[in-house]
This record gives sequence, structure tokens and C-alpha cells, in this order.
Amino acid sequence: MPSYRRLRTTLALSLPLLLDMTAPMAIAAPTQPPAPAPVDSPPPEERDRLYPFYMPMDGFRAPAVTLKVKCDASRAAGKEVYYGRGADDLGGRAEGGFDLVYDALDGQGRPCVYPFAPWLPQVTGSLQGTQYILRSSMPGHRVSFRTDYDWASVDLRLFGVGTQRVHFEMRDVELDFPQAIQPKAALHLEVTETRKPGLFTAVIRRSRIYGGKNGLFAPNGQTMIYVEDSDIAGNVGTNVDQEHTTYINGTLVSHFRNTVFHGQRAGGDMASGHQLKDKAYLRIYENVTVSNVPQGSTPSAMPLIDASAFGFTWADGLRIERMQPAQSPRDTLVDLRTDIRYGEPDLYPWPVIADPSWRMPADPLTALDKVYLSVFLNTTVESFRPEPHVFALRQTGNRLGADGSHVDGDGETTRAQQRMVSLAFGTSGTIRRVYAPEGWTYTDPDLPPSAEWVLDRDAFARHALGLIGR
Repeated sequence: MPSYRRLRTTLALSLPLLLDMTAPMAIAAPTQPPAPAPVDSPPPEERDRLYPFYMPMDGFRAPAVTLKVKCDASRAAGKEVYYGRGADDLGGRAEGGFDLVYDALDGQGRPCVYPFAPWLPQVTGSLQGTQYILRSSMPGHRVSFRTDYDWASVDLRLFGVGTQRVHFEMRDVELDFPQAIQPKAALHLEVTETRKPGLFTAVIRRSRIYGGKNGLFAPNGQTMIYVEDSDIAGNVGTNVDQEHTTYINGTLVSHFRNTVFHGQRAGGDMASGHQLKDKAYLRIYENVTVSNVPQGSTPSAMPLIDASAFGFTWADGLRIERMQPAQSPRDTLVDLRTDIRYGEPDLYPWPVIADPSWRMPADPLTALDKVYLSVFLNTTVESFRPEPHVFALRQTGNRLGADGSHVDGDGETTRAQQRMVSLAFGTSGTIRRVYAPEGWTYTDPDLPPSAEWVLDRDAFARHALGLIGR
């Protein structure tokens, strides 16, 4: 079997160009976490036409509405000033998708900073095949939106999507909303009532997001999110125990590449929320840094990643950085939890509660295609202390609570009834051990030939999505 240390994983994209995704990520001082592009990445204008292989991108029509925004005139007016057609022509509404293009540079050739949050028209009419795009006029040159308005947000509101196919992109945009304590998120993908075979996809490239109760929030649904070369820089909500830098609810896919998460707002000596709360069915993390370096408060003591054990996680090059918080820190850095089912019931191929008909085979490594699975390659930890462990795989219970989502009775199930396995290869750093002492977990195992597919990102994703017909 080839060593996992020599594996070269590539992202199968919609165009016939394969990109090597294993280039190492440069890490700067913890006070300024970076989000650099990989050294082997093509130019931004070429990369913007590439999408993950699992994300169907055919059948879209060009946005019916294109609005181009001037830099200097908009800054002087304190609102968007347009080239040609403007927002007044729309009556506040757009049908057939929109493309909002912002001058990248001001009259002096400097990056443009707009002193307001972007205006988005209300979406009307059929959503089928529509696209909604916010972007800089120059790929690779970021524009900034900076305001102290307490309701500042980019809120894409698409209700009753049903079985329609819809797409959103944000490219080369910085949202800097340090006082936006009111909205759900600085970037709120408020897309609801999606039903299979309908699909909502969101792609975020070379962007920075800061503000809101959550920096980035996505609700349950038939949603795939792909983020690359970005900085999710924190939240500013005041309910610090229930808000997070990023909150991905029960979606289909969350895929983060060359991206940094940090800045979760902590409340003094409260444990506070997570840098990345991710309950997607399939999670892919490539060259991702997650840090509890705060922004305007003390570091959070909570696990840095709060993920669901129900579903699938594949990570390569995950880097975890922990500063000392005011409160005693939680021991776990990556918490694979089983206390709540976040997605719709038909999102999962097997029960999330302990099933009396299931018994783990004598050698679980021969049955990895029959369990909820997480695989972590080359994880590194930098912490103020030797961490007791990196990963914790929690035990599921035997019944759902009255709300139909919470899972109860975890103390009433046996080890053999657990249908979840976690594997870690090449974990290093300031740690005492890799896993907490619970669950079916394996550190640097020798995989049988039939299980080598778990080391291949694309094979892993195809397996997970194939189980639910995606």
C-alpha cells in the first residue's frame, strides 16, 4: 500500500484541469492568521471557472441583472453609485439572477473600501437555473465593505426553493462589520425549503468575513458549500455561548480549502462558542487552519471544531492552534458529536441511533464502507499546553428525544452497537494522545487493501454522496 504521506490528492473539477491540492500552507503569527493561495494555483480568472467534481454546474442561465458599481462616487455618496443601469431601475427587485460587480480600485489605484454593506435586491420569480454573484471587478483583487452599522450583513434570501437548482458566488470580497451584533451572520445564506433533487450551491473564493452573530451561517437543506483561499475572521454577537465564527447546519457538503477560521467572540471567562461548528453530511477540510485567536475578546475555551459524527469527514493538512483561555479549556480540539441530528432524516443512509440489528464486525477496518466515517491525515497541533487528546468520537444513544432531533440514552448502548469509525494518520504537535478513550478509533492503522479508498479524497466523497444518491 502506498504511504499516506506520499499521497497526492487532486480535486476533480468540472473543467479538464486537475489541480494538485497538497501544497503546504504558510502560517503567519497567530495574531494575523493568513489565507494564502496555493503555490500551484492557476490565475484567479482561470480558477474561478473550476468547481468540485461533485458540484453539477450545467444548465445555468446568465444572470438577468448586472449592476456595476463605481468606487469613488459610491464612497462619496455613502451608497452604491452605478455605471449605467442602477438599482432604481429594478424597483428593489431582481428576477432571473443577479451579478453585482464592484470596482476593485479607487481613483488612486488603491483597493477600494466601500463604507457600507452591499445592497442586494429582493429575489422574485422562478429560481430554476439562476445565479447570484457578488464579485470584484478584478479577479484576485479584493474589495472591502466596512461599516459600523449594527445590522450590516450580506443576506441572500431565497425561500421555498423546492426542487429548483440555484447557485451563489462571492469572489474577492471582504466583509468587515465590527458592530453588526443584530444579523444572523455577516454572510447569511438564508436559503430554505430545498428538496431533492433540487440543489443550492455556494462558492466563496479569496474572501474575508467578519461580523454578525456568526461570521458565516447556512441553515439545513440540500446545500453544498465550497470555500477556498479565504479568512473567516470571527463574529461579534453578544450571546457568546450560542454563536460561532462559522455555523454550517445540516447541509449536504461543506468543503474548505486553504482557509483560516478564527476570532470566535468569547465572553470573558465563559467557554463560548466554536470557531467552526459544522454539521454537514460530508465535510472536507484541505490545508485548513482553525485557531482560537480572538478578535476583541479573550480566547474561547471550547473545542475549536464542533462536528457531527453522523456523516463523513475527510481532512488533510488540518492545523489547530490554541491559545490559553481565561477558563479551563475543554480537553477536546475536534469534537465528533452525537447528541443532535441536524439534517433531515433522509439525509442519512443509516440510523443515527444505536440500531439493535447492527453489530460492528470483529475487524472494523474491513467494514469502513458500512459505517459513518471520519479520516484525518497530517493534522498538526500548536497549543499552550500538551493537549490530552485531539479528537473525540462520541457514543450515540438508543432513542430520539421529544423534539425528534436530540439523541438520548447514550449510556444505554454498547460498543458493538456503535456504527461510527474514525481514523487518524500522521497526527503531531503538542499532544499527549490522538484520540479520547472512547469509540471505534484508530491511530496510524495498517489498512487492508479493500480500505485504501478512504485515503483518496475523491473516492471518499463519491462513497459518501453515493449512499444518498448524490
